[in-house]
Amino acid sequence: MSQLNNQKDYKKNAKSYQPKPNYVINCIKAFFVGGAICLIGQCLQVFFIHFFDFTEKTAGNPTTATLILIAALLTGFGIYDKIGQFAGAGSLVPVTGFANSITSAALEHKSEGIVLGIATNLFKLAGAVIVFGVVSAAILGVIRLFLNNLLG
Repeated sequence: MSQLNNQKDYKKNAKSYQPKPNYVINCIKAFFVGGAICLIGQCLQVFFIHFFDFTEKTAGNPTTATLILIAALLTGFGIYDKIGQFAGAGSLVPVTGFANSITSAALEHKSEGIVLGIATNLFKLAGAVIVFGVVSAAILGVIRLFLNNLLG
């Protein structure tokens, strides 16, 4: 029981020395960095529409792929981590945060080889997200089909 009290006392004492996060500044940084990433995405989409004759609907896929490639490269060079430390959630919300998490997992295990290190760990996070996305899409598709048949 005394050890439990010591742990509580330690946590209570340590909490007084922890710096208080500035939520307003953190939110502002996240807003502007996340907005800048989205602005870059919008500029890429306009580029694809203007120079490659994509429509607004079809320009989304190459725009997303380009953002993922840029984020993966920045992660590989160690730049995206610095952006993440500065912006917090602002760098995690867009699709670039997902690319960063996949690339980081692969880079951590590169010493284990291409197959058992990079390829295996690359999809630890991505696999769960892909499965959730496919299952969600299937469920929503069935609901939509049911509602269309019921109402239409």
